[in-house]
Amino acid sequence: MATSKAAQRAVNKYMRENYDRVNLTMPKGKKDAVQIHAAHRGESVNAFINRAIDETMEREDTNK
Repeated sequence: MATSKAAQRAVNKYMRENYDRVNLTMPKGKKDAVQIHAAHRGESVNAFINRAIDETMEREDTNK
């Protein structure tokens, strides 16, 4: 199913206004390992990385 240019512009605008982007680099081969791990948990790579960040920040929160 083709997406119209107007629809794509709307999606891009929504993403720009509601999300921050981070460019992540990792050693060769690690991306595949992360994709496999996330898939085994039924998550996207993005969801896995966000969960890992949230859990780490919660665990390391020194304001508790």
